[in-house]
Amino acid sequence: MQRSKNDIWVGFFVLLGAVAVLFLALKSANLLSLNFRSDYEVTAKFDNIGGLKPGAAVKSAGVVVGRVKTIAFDGESFQAKVTLALQSQNQFPQDSSLKILTSGLLGEQYLDIAPGADEKNLVAGDKIGSTQSAVILENLISQFLYSQAEKPKAEGGKP
Repeated sequence: MQRSKNDIWVGFFVLLGAVAVLFLALKSANLLSLNFRSDYEVTAKFDNIGGLKPGAAVKSAGVVVGRVKTIAFDGESFQAKVTLALQSQNQFPQDSSLKILTSGLLGEQYLDIAPGADEKNLVAGDKIGSTQSAVILENLISQFLYSQAEKPKAEGGKP
């Protein structure tokens, strides 16, 4: 009888450990978001979102204030339409601006919201008009190489 009780307790703690590891794996991969606060949704359009993904952080002053909910292609304007879920306790002016930034040199991308100076705050369903697209590293490298290739021709014709 004693051995059976110990087996049940060991099984319980193994199961508890497996659930904890699964929770941590989902949380660290941004696949699980337990949010018991109410959010409000706003939208913004970008010319290029780079590697931005649904679930990416929306930060202001380095603090996470929301998440990217959905990303879709708008066939009328030919832009990416991004829906954000911002925490309701964080109110931003209507003339706030968004830009896509990268954590580190090759890290994941997130949205940075810079508050404006308008007296009216964003409410659910509003659109943020001032956006700055992602900086694509490959485009920067190709522009640099192209400018270096053109430099000798402009200075006297020697390659």
